[in-house]
Amino acid sequence: MPPLRPPADAVHVTLPPRRARYGARTQVLVVGGGPAGLGAALGAASAGARVVLAERYGFLGGNATAALVMPLMSFHNEKRQQTPGEEVRLLPTDHGEGDPLVGGALWRLLERLAGRGGAVAPTVRTGYTVPFDPEQFKLVALELLDEAGVELLLHSLASDVLTGPDTRQVVFETKSGPIVIEADVVIDCTGDGDVAAAAGARYEVGRPEDGLVQPMTLMFRMVEFARPRFAEYVREHPDQWRGVHGLWELIEQAAAAGELELPREDLLFFATPHPREVSVNSTRVTGALGTSVWDLTRAECAGRRQMEQIARFLRRRVPGFEDAYVVQSGVQIGVRETRRIIGDHVLTGEEVLGARKFDDAIAHGAYPVDIHNPRGSGTTLRRLPLGEFYDIPLRCLQPAGVERVLVAGRCISGTHVAHSSYRIMPISMATGQAAGVCAALAVRTGRPPREVPAAAVQRELLLQGAVLREELRRAVAG
Repeated sequence: MPPLRPPADAVHVTLPPRRARYGARTQVLVVGGGPAGLGAALGAASAGARVVLAERYGFLGGNATAALVMPLMSFHNEKRQQTPGEEVRLLPTDHGEGDPLVGGALWRLLERLAGRGGAVAPTVRTGYTVPFDPEQFKLVALELLDEAGVELLLHSLASDVLTGPDTRQVVFETKSGPIVIEADVVIDCTGDGDVAAAAGARYEVGRPEDGLVQPMTLMFRMVEFARPRFAEYVREHPDQWRGVHGLWELIEQAAAAGELELPREDLLFFATPHPREVSVNSTRVTGALGTSVWDLTRAECAGRRQMEQIARFLRRRVPGFEDAYVVQSGVQIGVRETRRIIGDHVLTGEEVLGARKFDDAIAHGAYPVDIHNPRGSGTTLRRLPLGEFYDIPLRCLQPAGVERVLVAGRCISGTHVAHSSYRIMPISMATGQAAGVCAALAVRTGRPPREVPAAAVQRELLLQGAVLREELRRAVAG
């Protein structure tokens, strides 16, 4: 059955007025419980604010758990490139020794996860990525919010924003009908910039030449994978596997036999904390926008059909997968790019690749510019200079012309190229923590977030264990 197509004519229906239940009045409202939302809630609560976090699903984690985007990609710079060894570990071999650029809330999460066997800590051996268990991630996220005193509302989808005299009111669609939560400051951690856009913030979508966004990917996990058998194949065919991707010959054979229509250039899968499991990142749906219900419907259908084909290919043709099967797919397809809110500063690709520094920096990044071809096969990867990193200024979290709303995560202010680096989950968690701190300080001092000095945000971030470069640490201490 085909997905429902959007009607050719934009016909609208006027809905009758309705009433919403007043749910709560809080100081800081975080919308979205993914990595950015977790960072924001923990940052604001640690700075002394009353915090409510609202999440559309019945669990926390966002892309990490709902879309199974795993592992967490490297949040370290590269001081020395790694020399790939012969071991088949199914973790990146192209990210070398470096320093962590994200701390604070992220490290609290990772330490708790690793302590209960739910993650593998980042090291040279993991390529500084963090394989994790998504079910443990959900539990640990819940524990951290409980301990911080964050109040939680699940199964709540933000649909509108109302403006009060000195507050913002967000409307949530729920099984109990519409609910309104009022807050001094709202932090948009939806990934899509839904709240900021509803509040009137301007935004951009896609690359400047044609508006196309990076493709979507339905992630899935396969179990009963025999790693020794696969390692034997790689040793016998060293030109067919590079760390976490490859299988070009087998793909060509399957395509010639009419068994596989792969929408990307190779197969990509990662190890998890469990030795007989892999996380497969190989579906690709182009020409779809994550803010269009029509496109999302088509993408979900296409992604699941691709998953079936890829899993069958792995079982039939790839040694080690003979007895493997799909144990879980994402609750929803993984969306890489939608709205990018235009803030008081727009971070550019040149600033990312040039390792630009800013006086109002509240987070750092060193992940490469990583653009999956919006039209199909191919991926562009451009690295920062060895040992370098870039700053993300506080102004990127402040929507231009909009008060009492901050953004965090992949919808912060930046270009298509810059976004392809800062969109990863560890950096999203860092911008979330900074937004949470800024919101809490705004409440504490009785001023709009835009008037909170960057130095005050930096000082509180350092108290919470966040990572900031040495020059900023000295400036704040002085």
